[in-house]
Amino acid sequence: MTDRATGQVNASAADYYEQHFVPALFKHRTASLLDVAGVSPGDRVLDVGCGTGVLARDTWQHMSRSGSVVGVDLNDGMIETAGRAEPDIEWCVAPAESLPFETSHFDRVISQFALMFFSDREKALEEMWRVTKPGGRLTVAVWDGLENTPGYAAMTALDARLFGQEVADELIAPYSLGDKDELRALFAGAGIADVSITTHSGMAVFPSIKAWVALDVEGWTLGEIIGPEGHERLLAAAAEELQEFVQDDGSVAFLSPSHIISADKP
Repeated sequence: MTDRATGQVNASAADYYEQHFVPALFKHRTASLLDVAGVSPGDRVLDVGCGTGVLARDTWQHMSRSGSVVGVDLNDGMIETAGRAEPDIEWCVAPAESLPFETSHFDRVISQFALMFFSDREKALEEMWRVTKPGGRLTVAVWDGLENTPGYAAMTALDARLFGQEVADELIAPYSLGDKDELRALFAGAGIADVSITTHSGMAVFPSIKAWVALDVEGWTLGEIIGPEGHERLLAAAAEELQEFVQDDGSVAFLSPSHIISADKP
């Protein structure tokens, strides 16, 4: 798998991701996950695949900055950005498939929109389950399928037409775990048989078509594949063909549902 397919970006892209992708797609999702996770003040919490740390930071605030929060991500650029944003959280560079923590160490283990990018999803879930305390809870959010996310269904089809399916696949990867039956089978394969899955509605919102395209190119490093000329081609085509998602004020909005999977450890 390429760095792009596994969600890996460089430091400058991580900063761009934090400034633009986080408010457009992630920031408004944390409350639902924390509610399902049942995070309480004083808990010891691990955020796996934390990216630039939006979920970990909101967890820390949700707990009134009590207990402890650890954020772990394989990408050092993401962790560097996260550390600048909140130095009071412990940030750690490590793979989800080999978490550097003792067994039964955390009251709550959480992960938001990262599972689809792990190189070995089943092993990552086994590790998250291992470090969860008996009586604790594992809670994971993933995107619903591309067929239920009309904006990105249209954007990936446009990418495929302009640049080929390989480029389009870079944007399809986040939506690879939308099937609930496949999710249950994945968790069961990791030894987590009794799971609850709830689907949460939500909107993706971008300031404009130009901003949306820029985020996909600069924040998701498609620019490394298509280059500046490709960026201009994509922008021109999107401005013409994706008008159905443009609101009266020029912003872009479309349905972007997610699944939240939770399991209590006996």
